[in-house]
Amino acid sequence: MVVVVMGVAGCGKSTLGRALAAALECAFIEGDEFHAPESRRKMASGVPLDDTDRWPWLDALAAEIECRAQRPESVVLACSALKYAYRERLRRGCPELRLVFLHASEACISQRLAARRGHYMPHSLLQSQLATLELPRPSEDAVLVDVEAPIQRSVETVVAALRG
Repeated sequence: MVVVVMGVAGCGKSTLGRALAAALECAFIEGDEFHAPESRRKMASGVPLDDTDRWPWLDALAAEIECRAQRPESVVLACSALKYAYRERLRRGCPELRLVFLHASEACISQRLAARRGHYMPHSLLQSQLATLELPRPSEDAVLVDVEAPIQRSVETVVAALRG
């Protein structure tokens, strides 16, 4: 099973992804670690990435997903996957991947980003992330998670949906 935990910056992809991977007893991949150094510098300076920046990143993630799926090895990937086309690019690595979409109010996410320390993604890029976000389509069968719920309850909800 390949699960992509998606959403805008600050919604808790890494936190939920790690907890979900632990619950599923599988590997966790931090998608941010696959960004090119130039992309990290760009974001850190407050400039949003464009598709030219994102395609190589998504291709690297798709290759990693494919490698894990061929073993076969279950994995949870934290990745913004903001657009449908990005999610389709990830599906090249594993067509049956499952999506978990983390959502919350803009105020909640803004508060989380403002409190976050030591991350290259600045609070100032939230608006560009929200503008880029394309909600999962019904055909994507995404598990929707309200990030304002307690993490353990969210993990239980996702595990039940994935196994159900």
